[in-house]
Amino acid sequence: MDAQTAIRNLLATGEMIGMAYLGDLADAEMMQRPHAQCNHLNWQVGHLIVSENSLVGMAWPMPSLPEGFKEKYAKENAASDDPTKFATKDELMAAYKTQREATLEVLSKVTAEELDKPTEVDYAPTRGQLISLNGEHWLMHAGQWVIVRRQNNKPVLI
Repeated sequence: MDAQTAIRNLLATGEMIGMAYLGDLADAEMMQRPHAQCNHLNWQVGHLIVSENSLVGMAWPMPSLPEGFKEKYAKENAASDDPTKFATKDELMAAYKTQREATLEVLSKVTAEELDKPTEVDYAPTRGQLISLNGEHWLMHAGQWVIVRRQNNKPVLI
């Protein structure tokens, strides 16, 4: 298996699990926190979208985020429980789709040599890791989403 395929598989796994857990959640459920000291799901998903734009954008052009999106999902706004200060679930999913399609487009054109090029990012020392972190990042947050699913008596999915 080549690096592009391995990274594509990681992204697909993160997406499959993430979308399964988020799929049947309503906007109000997206505003729930798995714990009082955790960020609500809406903020977490917005954060993931901003992160993907930023990580991949360190090495390749990425489409712009919706106007004001990055600011809505800045760390200092994570404590807010006001749903009017955040995107709706549909808006989140549209922004996610745009960013993920761009990431996959980069991956379809990049060479193995480009993926091995170093970065100046401690937690992603190669360009390939700038892309692959997006799958891992979704998986990291998805564990918190299961808690909100249980709080709302949603079915076990995975």
